[in-house]
Amino acid sequence: MTCINVNLKNLRRREGWTQEELAAKLGIKRSLIGAYEEGRAEPKAELLMKIANLFSVPLEQFISVPIDTKNFNPATVSDLEGRRLRVLSIAVDEENEEKIQMVPAKAAAGYLNGYADPEFVETLPGFALPNFPSGTFRAFEILGDSMLPIPSGAIIFAEYVQDWTTIRDNQTYVVVTNSEGIVFKRVFNHLLDNNSLLLRSDNPVYQDFDVHLKDIHEVWKFRAFLSMEMPAREDTVRHLTDIVIDLQKSVKDLQDRMRRDF
Repeated sequence: MTCINVNLKNLRRREGWTQEELAAKLGIKRSLIGAYEEGRAEPKAELLMKIANLFSVPLEQFISVPIDTKNFNPATVSDLEGRRLRVLSIAVDEENEEKIQMVPAKAAAGYLNGYADPEFVETLPGFALPNFPSGTFRAFEILGDSMLPIPSGAIIFAEYVQDWTTIRDNQTYVVVTNSEGIVFKRVFNHLLDNNSLLLRSDNPVYQDFDVHLKDIHEVWKFRAFLSMEMPAREDTVRHLTDIVIDLQKSVKDLQDRMRRDF
């Protein structure tokens, strides 16, 4: 079952066009628009592509996903798929093979300014790994305990995501943002709903937060990690988390008592 009829009607109305006006733009009879919107017929492939281009909507989305026309932004949809300008700078070795460039924690701030600069990317440490899958990968050093049991200082190997509509809920990604820097989190994809990603830590001490589409530079999907430490056992992580939560609660209770006393 497709969403063609609903999307066609809603997008046409959003533009303020009559069926006659839309038919004229597509070079077809008005009666066909009526048939498509009522679900009595469906456009052929060539016409579907023409309609999707007219409304600046990805063809797959136009066919299979109900479009929220209240929050719909054609430029945003293009940005999501990477059809608008999104340049990834890469480095290659002597045999013209892509290298995995590593972003150390100390270079994270510089990466936010130089991620699209080939000369900057070339200065990052680069290497190849045997038996690694083909694709475009980057390595990021992460600090902190927000994604336990993956320890602080681990190196995350992640694959470049060109089409952000493919981001899957509750999967782990490295997201390069202007406001939050380089973050490694579980991601929930709300881009088609409200132009944002919800980012969640595996450590429940940390709160979820949203990043807006305009704040995102790059997205990389987690594939592997390298660490010089053995990840903590699940029960150990849970115990440490409970200790931190109890401490936070004790501090809050103390603050509440102090406010009541004064």
